Amino acid sequence: MTKAGTIGWIRHGVTEWNQLGKIQGVTDIPLSPEGIEQAKLLAERLANESMRWDGIVVSDLDRAATTGRIIAQRLGLRLLTDARLRERSFGQAEGMTLSERLERWGEDWRKHIPDQEQTDSVVKRGRQFVNELFSNHPGESWLAVSHGSFLSAMIHSMLGEVPEGYIQNVSLTVLEQQGEGWKPLIHNCTLHLQTANS
Repeated sequence: MTKAGTIGWIRHGVTEWNQLGKIQGVTDIPLSPEGIEQAKLLAERLANESMRWDGIVVSDLDRAATTGRIIAQRLGLRLLTDARLRERSFGQAEGMTLSERLERWGEDWRKHIPDQEQTDSVVKRGRQFVNELFSNHPGESWLAVSHGSFLSAMIHSMLGEVPEGYIQNVSLTVLEQQGEGWKPLIHNCTLHLQTANS
């Protein structure tokens, strides 16, 4: 019987644009100093847990790539880059604060940005990535560092029903293969940040 594969979805650490409430999309904003520290805290948590990972794949955008590089160095993991993990493009909305988006497109602003990547497209490339990863590495456990909107779309696609809640910066969501589907082991967990703040 083949061992079930496991994927650990990670959202990148915080950036200055996150802190300012600006939407990033594919605009390549680096981690803030706080984001770098967050990535180190998650790396330390992963290093001290019993779960063992076979590798880590990161989005090609700097904020995710840096988060993943910090984790890979601490855990001694091979590091791969895959552009299919990059954030959804938000087109004209990138760089805008929430108040600016509300003023321009109203309460349902997410539905009205004319040149953003559609959810079907996000899920399609994300599914291709997951299928290819576990075709090449059956039964292994891999971390994947990506972005908030991408992760929301993918986790919903993989689980169907998803616990409510905004995907937090440097959160960990672990899904395990179960037959043709997936089951959640951890969702949107930031215990490593809470421990640091206590």
